[in-house]
Amino acid sequence: MMTPDAGTQAGERTGPFAPLTSEMVPVGDGHDLYVESVGRNGGIPAVYLHGGPGSGCQPDHRRLFDPERFHAVLFDQRGCGRSRPRGARDRNTLPHLVADMEIIREAFGFARWLVVGGSWGATLALAYAQAHPARVSGLVLRATFLGTRDELDTAFLGNLPRFHPALSDDFLGLLSADERRRPLESYWRRILDPDPAIPGPAAHAWGDTERILSEIAPKRTRLDPAALQSSRPLPATPFMEAHYFSNDCFMTPGQLLASAGSLRGLPGIIVQGRHDLLCPPQTAHALAARWPGAELRVVEGAGHSLYDPGVRAAVMTAIADLAGRQQAESR
Repeated sequence: MMTPDAGTQAGERTGPFAPLTSEMVPVGDGHDLYVESVGRNGGIPAVYLHGGPGSGCQPDHRRLFDPERFHAVLFDQRGCGRSRPRGARDRNTLPHLVADMEIIREAFGFARWLVVGGSWGATLALAYAQAHPARVSGLVLRATFLGTRDELDTAFLGNLPRFHPALSDDFLGLLSADERRRPLESYWRRILDPDPAIPGPAAHAWGDTERILSEIAPKRTRLDPAALQSSRPLPATPFMEAHYFSNDCFMTPGQLLASAGSLRGLPGIIVQGRHDLLCPPQTAHALAARWPGAELRVVEGAGHSLYDPGVRAAVMTAIADLAGRQQAESR
């Protein structure tokens, strides 16, 4: 959930974090996914799952994995980043993404892999692990999002007016009085409206609000009315989020938490920013309580973003710690 657009930067082309491989992988339904791998052949298998839904992998995500220890795979999910067709929402559901991961894993010949994901990437990681527990060697989650409507209401209708009341006024001010009765549905309806004149302001407002909520110290805390009406390029993430969120992320209510017991015996570390307004600690705490063997690590003074103080380092440490445990157990 809720990661600002990652873009499609080419990133490093030489050095230890340059891709070992990069290719377009057909997964069916007219979708081709951009998939790259980094590290070394024969290293510890791992996969990184980006957020959103709707963003994409960034070159810096490669740096979460020690290239001397890991053989890590990164890919842009259906309709995201460099995958094609860009922005496509047809046959784009959570079960489709889970199935895509199996296609990618089998293509690399990995029996099991360490699954790493933050925000929406944590949602996908949990859904995959619950569907294919035998294929997962461990989980590292950041800013846990379980894909529920309650979490979205807490973020946009609870935490937004509580911590950013002026921003909340801006956010709701884009809507009519009737639309404000169900503001989230109204935003999603506007963003997905087929009339090309309708989505722009709502997509900008949703994306800008989300970005402010995601940072512990945002550079600005209000929406710019002129910018909402501008011709600047539309962000991709709000469209995919509106598609997924208006369909309950293609899950039954409470599905991931209800099935958390199936993770028993699967090692996991949950990294959580203390002041995350989008995916607050209560969600990570509830998951850890249902998942025997999970370890919750709270980063003080941090919010939602991977780049808030201490979060990136905590994720890298968690990845290294799980890999170290697995290597020690295999000796």
